[in-house]
Amino acid sequence: MADKKVFAVVFGGASSEHEVSCVSAAWVVDNIDPERYDVIKIGITKNGVWFLYKGSTDSMRNHTWSEDKENLVPCVISPCTVQHGLFTFNKAEGTFSTIRVDAVFPVLHGKNGEDGTIQGLFSVAGIPFVGADTYSSAVCMNKHTAKTVVKEANIADLADWIAIRKNSVYLPMARAWASKKGYPLFVKPACAGSSVGVSKVRNEGELVDAIKNAFIHDDTVLIEEAIVGKEIEVAVLSTPDEVVVSRCGEIDPGADFYDYEAKYQSDTSSHYIPARISDEVANRVRIAAQSIFSTLGCKDLARVDFFVCEDGKVIFNEINTIPGMTGISLYPLLMADSGIDGKALMDKLFNGAVGG
Repeated sequence: MADKKVFAVVFGGASSEHEVSCVSAAWVVDNIDPERYDVIKIGITKNGVWFLYKGSTDSMRNHTWSEDKENLVPCVISPCTVQHGLFTFNKAEGTFSTIRVDAVFPVLHGKNGEDGTIQGLFSVAGIPFVGADTYSSAVCMNKHTAKTVVKEANIADLADWIAIRKNSVYLPMARAWASKKGYPLFVKPACAGSSVGVSKVRNEGELVDAIKNAFIHDDTVLIEEAIVGKEIEVAVLSTPDEVVVSRCGEIDPGADFYDYEAKYQSDTSSHYIPARISDEVANRVRIAAQSIFSTLGCKDLARVDFFVCEDGKVIFNEINTIPGMTGISLYPLLMADSGIDGKALMDKLFNGAVGG
């Protein structure tokens, strides 16, 4: 058998989505075929410290990996294309070594992982990576920018929204817009995922608190009209040979809305594959998902989220270029429904990275 390729998985990160990243990355690692690849696990602590992690994925899932000192080796990605991989450090001996990698999967949700920053590092280092490039990642991560591009392209309807910046005039602007639009409304950070910092507000008093909470996570905040409809998600996978657009999946949050707790902490949410919508509406959603994926310059994978209203109107919500990969996440479930199991998915993503 030919030499195995080295597939590095980066996880954790100095992000509010650190814990979800660890669980997603554990699923990814467990689905990379060890007969075909040598898997390198690169963990980043909440303080931004990098380690080559040699321990188990169980420790990643239960968030104890960074305490497993025997399996932690300090490391960094070399920005020099000659190394094409990692420097690892032996502090006791004062020496370092290099590990060349063939491709990297940055399973880093949110800040510094999904926003184009780490993609820029890999680009400088000349290391192929899974997912959208620096520009597309930044555009998709910023909900205001992504919505603006989709609106200009006239691909799908959108909820009305306003973007505010943290300055001396944001509160009067927000109050005036909310008063004109009416409640309830949603307040969310422009650049955050997993519903972190998202609030549903029903009056002006809640609006002020929700904006302050959202500003903890980003300097730009969106205020959106509330949409009543089914929450629909579509998984898109692109390879050098084809584009796979999954059937529509439906999320029933079992709560007021699909927040972080409903996604990852409680057992109130449920999903349906296929979604409980008509074939005609599902086809429009899938066409819109593929068009949004292409228009925003995505590559390899993304999950595109919509609302479908009772009258059949399709409303674009957001796009995730590094979607959740936990055992309950819809992206891998929708891919499996499309006939692409975890190992096949990892093969396609690796080949897309090195060949795309």
